[in-house]
Formats: sequence, structure tokens, C-alpha cells
Amino acid sequence: MADDPNSHAASTNPASATASGGAVQPPAPGLLARAARWLVTTVFVLSLLLNVGMFTLYSSFLTPEHGPAEVHHSGNRHADDKLAIIHVNGVIMPPFSSRVIKAIKKAKDDKHVKGVLLSIDSPGGTVTDSHQIYHELKKLAGKKPIVVSMGSIAASGGYFVAMGAGPETRIFAEPTTWTGSIGVIIPHYEVSDAANRLGIKAAPLKTGEFKDSLSPFRELTTRDKELWDNILNQSFELFLEVIDENRNTLDMPKVRALATGQIYTSRDAKQNGMIDEIGFEEDALEALKKVAATTDVNVISYQFPADNLWDALLGSARANDPAAQWRAILELAAPRAMYYFSAGLPAARE
Repeated sequence: MADDPNSHAASTNPASATASGGAVQPPAPGLLARAARWLVTTVFVLSLLLNVGMFTLYSSFLTPEHGPAEVHHSGNRHADDKLAIIHVNGVIMPPFSSRVIKAIKKAKDDKHVKGVLLSIDSPGGTVTDSHQIYHELKKLAGKKPIVVSMGSIAASGGYFVAMGAGPETRIFAEPTTWTGSIGVIIPHYEVSDAANRLGIKAAPLKTGEFKDSLSPFRELTTRDKELWDNILNQSFELFLEVIDENRNTLDMPKVRALATGQIYTSRDAKQNGMIDEIGFEEDALEALKKVAATTDVNVISYQFPADNLWDALLGSARANDPAAQWRAILELAAPRAMYYFSAGLPAARE
């Protein structure tokens, strides 16, 4: 049977179908998908902006001037008197060291803080940052009692900052603590032989004999070694003087005998007069309560939330910034004297 031409035209013409009471054709699937993606993206961006605003408000309220926030640790959270735990964890260098210093200053200025537990779990770090923390701790110790608790490791700069608690303090170390490593190190690699084999020759343009001293592409000369020995010795003598000044159980000859760069177990350290007791953080905290003459106390620690959420959000972008990468390389290349437990690090001298 032949098709009716008029019937075929009506079935293929939307306007004709609508006019005759037929169903309206649905929108194309691609249009719906694009609208859905646009809606989801808009909601996500608005949610992100709202969260950034709430985070900024929250941080400003709890941590004015990006200072540390108090976190309840134990005891009576409603007590007026407080004992503060200040943690020195990890390698002592920026930005970590500045946070420790802020915590020390906050504890010193808070009239309700009656004493401080200095909890150390660190292999040390740079000479400058270790000394800055020590300097602030000495000011704190002049106003309030400090008791030291050493964790798994409190070596080199970790032991140095413990001296900031002063000669009257008691130092606790766990049974498995490693401490000591009294000495100074400047990490140094020399690749001149490998560079020669590869046909690489360093030719820096410099204005003085020592401007490229410690360059990995040339051997240290006798005068180089004399120069850096003088610098190392001054930092080394400072370390010895700090221990002699702050440990009543040690005198300078004993300190020099211990300052070989070696690690001491807590048992050896107690026998040598480097620490006072073998015990855990809770033992040190009980000792602090007795020294501070307080029992009904709110024990707190200090916490540093992210200073700026935008820094976290834009961190990956900064990581891919060539200028930021070049700055990081230059910072790593700069020689630094360190009070650091340096197993595996090459050094000119320790």
C-alpha cells in the first residue's frame, strides 16, 4: 500500500505535530548535560568561597595575629591555673622554629600559666634557630619553672634547646631516648672528581678568594679549611659554654670529654650527668606540678592551624612556579652550621 504524502509530512514537521495535538520533542541530551555541569560548578565555587570566608573568620577569632591556639591536654579545663606543654618536634629550622618561639612568648606572657613542660623530640637543626629558641627559653625560665621531657631523640640542637630551661631544671628522658651528639656540622658534598670525568668545569666569576668556598666543584684548600674551622669552633665553643652554664652536674672538662659528636642512650646520659631522670612525659608533668606548687590545674598545649587557607589552596601553584623553585635551590645550596645528629650527612668536620 502506498504511503500518504500528506501523512508523512505531518509526522516529520514539529509545528504540524504540535498543531495537531502531538507530543513536544524533549530538549537535546547535550543541552541538559551542559546545564547540569554549569549548575554543579556554580554551587561548588559558591561553597568554596563560603568556606574560605568562614575559615578566615574562624582563624581570626581563635588565633589573633596568627598566634598559637590553646588546646586542652588534661586536668581541670575550668581551673584558673595552667601548665603549658611546648613541643619541639622535628628539625629545628624555619618555619617551625618561629612557631616554637611564639608558643614560648605566649606562655611567658600568660599570667595564668604557672609552669612549662618542654617536650623535645628532635635531632637538632641550624645553629641560629637552636640558639634563638634557647634565648627565648632562658627568658621564660627567669619567670616560670620549666621541666624537660625528652622523647625518642633529643640530640645536638635538641639537647642545646633543653639547656634553655636553666640550671635548676630537671631533665627527664624516656628509657629508649637518644641524646647527645654534641658538635657542629656543615653539610658539604665534593663532586670535583665526578665533574672532571664528565668534562664539567666550574668557572665562577668572583671577587675574593673565599667567595666560592665550600663549592662542591673544587677541593677545599688549606686556607679554606682554616676559615671554616674557625667558624665551626666558635659555634662549638658556644655549645660547650651553654651546657657548662646550665648543667650543675657537669663542668667544662666533663663537657669537652662528652662532646665527641656521639649519641648517648638515656642510661648513659644519666650516668654522665647529662639528664636527671629516666621517665616518660607524664612523670615530667607530675614533677612540674610539684615545682609549680599546683594540683588543680588545666594542662594545655599550643596548636598552630594553617595561617592562611589561600596558602594551602595555592601551594601547588607555587610549587610549579620556576622562580619559587629557583629560590628553593638557592636556599638549599647556602651553607649552614648545624647542631644536628648527622648520620649519613657528609661533613667537613663534626
